[in-house]
Amino acid sequence: MDSAEPQPTPTVSVIVPTKNIERTLESCLRSIRAQSLTDIELVVVDNFSTDRTWEIAQSFADIAIQAGPERSAQRNLAIEKSSGEYILWIDADMVLTPRVLQDAVDRARETDSIAVFIPEETVGPGFWTACRTLERRCYVGEELIEAPRLVRRDFFRDQGGFVADVAGQEDADLRMRLIATGAPMSRVGTYILHDEGRLTIRDVMRKRYYYGQSLPAYNRAQPGAIQAQGWATLRAMARNIEVLAGHPAHAAGLVAMRAGEAAFYAIGAAKAARDRR
Repeated sequence: MDSAEPQPTPTVSVIVPTKNIERTLESCLRSIRAQSLTDIELVVVDNFSTDRTWEIAQSFADIAIQAGPERSAQRNLAIEKSSGEYILWIDADMVLTPRVLQDAVDRARETDSIAVFIPEETVGPGFWTACRTLERRCYVGEELIEAPRLVRRDFFRDQGGFVADVAGQEDADLRMRLIATGAPMSRVGTYILHDEGRLTIRDVMRKRYYYGQSLPAYNRAQPGAIQAQGWATLRAMARNIEVLAGHPAHAAGLVAMRAGEAAFYAIGAAKAARDRR
């Protein structure tokens, strides 16, 4: 008979999908281990990386698994293997500021929230990264754009995990399901830092083309959501016109980048529609 005492259920399970992300992964996982809230469980699901990602993951994670094929499936497996009362999902190029988990859990309990929005701040060198930083500043407080990153496990149990056939909009799909079910949500002011490195237009557009191929599936799952998010983006920019005016060069770059992203989303979506036919 095993005489070991049962381990208490952790308050938060932090889940991190990975693939060839050694540049930022150690900083990400160290920031989780350095949280003021220590009652956490760290689950990393690696998609068979060929760099040092798997080695780093094993050094920090409570549970480390190798599985694919995509980020949504990795997150769903991590949720299945985890045990926390709350799930916090982040990407491997994100860094948690020290009180993120404590503040988010406190807010969830104070307000009896199913989910908590946590704002992001893009960090990294270069002009286009600064444009993205400015963009994210405009989105703070916009429910149809920001991500509810801390979610009660009960929601995933009752409503299912991340949609498997969507890559790039799975965060938005989760948000729209939370809204549709009337789940109470709240927000904190504590930031997650998103280390996007030195963005280049080529890399940004390549990613949007790839994500665009999931847009038809997202539209089928969430009819009207794409249009609603487009209007929300315009509202956010209008509300922050003074912020944009204070950074004219980066604001102009932001407009150009968003226009290019829209075009490459559309090209990717058109390819997916042709392939489906």
